[in-house]
Amino acid sequence: MVGSVQNPHAARRPDMAGRRLLASRPLRARAAGALALLGALASIAGCGGALDARPAAHVTAAAPAAADGVSNACASAALSTLVSVLERVYHEGVLSERTASAQHLIANSLPLRAAVEAGNRPAARAAARTLLKTGHLTNVTIVRGNRTLVDMGGPALAPLHGTLEAADGTPIASYTASVWADSGFLMEAGGITQGIVALRSAGGADNGRIAGSPPLPAGVDSSEGALTHAGVAYRYTSFPVLAYPSGSLRAYLLMPSRTLAKLCGASTEDTAVNTLRHVAELIYASELGRSAHIQVRRVQRNRPLLEAVAHRDSEATRLAIDALLNQHIVRLRVNVEGRLLRDVGGPYVLAPVSAPLRLGGHTIGRLTLSIQDDEGYLRLARRLAGLDVLMYMNPAHPQLVKDSLGPMPGPALASVPASGSYRYAGRDYRVFTVNAQAFPSGPLVIRVLVPLPYPS
Repeated sequence: MVGSVQNPHAARRPDMAGRRLLASRPLRARAAGALALLGALASIAGCGGALDARPAAHVTAAAPAAADGVSNACASAALSTLVSVLERVYHEGVLSERTASAQHLIANSLPLRAAVEAGNRPAARAAARTLLKTGHLTNVTIVRGNRTLVDMGGPALAPLHGTLEAADGTPIASYTASVWADSGFLMEAGGITQGIVALRSAGGADNGRIAGSPPLPAGVDSSEGALTHAGVAYRYTSFPVLAYPSGSLRAYLLMPSRTLAKLCGASTEDTAVNTLRHVAELIYASELGRSAHIQVRRVQRNRPLLEAVAHRDSEATRLAIDALLNQHIVRLRVNVEGRLLRDVGGPYVLAPVSAPLRLGGHTIGRLTLSIQDDEGYLRLARRLAGLDVLMYMNPAHPQLVKDSLGPMPGPALASVPASGSYRYAGRDYRVFTVNAQAFPSGPLVIRVLVPLPYPS
């Protein structure tokens, strides 16, 4: 988290803080076949859970609710907590920084405006294609009068409606857009819960299945219940979402009963806190998973960096690292024979991943990188789960380095317990701790505060 940072200005590019999920990271990566909170959270599902985020091949036969060993009270508390998180994820496509960015791009595209005013469909499509390539939206439809000039993108959710205006403010067309491809929502939602997430049309039958969602049995028409797949018992629940460009769907969450059993507490509140701990740990684990290792391989193949390291050229190494920080990496350091060659990036970074650098079959150095900083984790925890976060270095003598509670002296926050109840500014919280790693090494203690009542 702290170290020899030789280029602090390269650390906090605007799209780095909370880039995932979920945040301002381009959606192109999310919708591209897999996404990266699976590339933001795509990797979460691969972090040791019983399920990954891919749809199950077949979900069969309803199971008696009492046969899976999980009390209805526990299952209800855990599922309702997870659904509150998924509704926050879905809301990213309704009203958020992401939707504001998408609508700003549409409204301020001069090529799109000119093409629409001229009624030039090929030019309008070309302009829309350019917008989609930015990764800030997945779909766009533009209608002028009764004529559709643009209709681009695949199955999606959460339609955004707006008016395209001429330079003088005169309405010239209407548009419908989305920042949530079906595949993106399914992957991200599955990753953050380690469950199976499915979309179904309002009819609810198997033939109403959407995109790559798992086929739920036709006989399961309720919004919640129990079923089995390949001998594994699941509990499920659902919530309504809107299809793009119109129509109603339901998003179903299926969780293995054995997973829910691990979340059960002595009370409904305990179960909710345990469930949110599960989510907070998955968010952190994702920073060490598939997405981080994709960046490791990118660095290991970077010829300018390899040649600079081979020649022990500190300045050339800095320039090579600067170029690598443009895609998801927030800090990168290189050591040669145990000595620091260069360290570039933000001062407060977490979840480091290390790997060797090789050239010509020989190990020439070692890299350590991170794809997330403290601000990014804080924003994810708040936006996805409504949690407050305090981060401390040096557990023996806690040093507060990040705080989402607002202005308050650091020493006072040093008394926040590792777990249990806590009261701040007239508000009650439950606290749990996520033990993390600072950059480049050493413990980072994350105190996570659950506002009560939850959700708030």
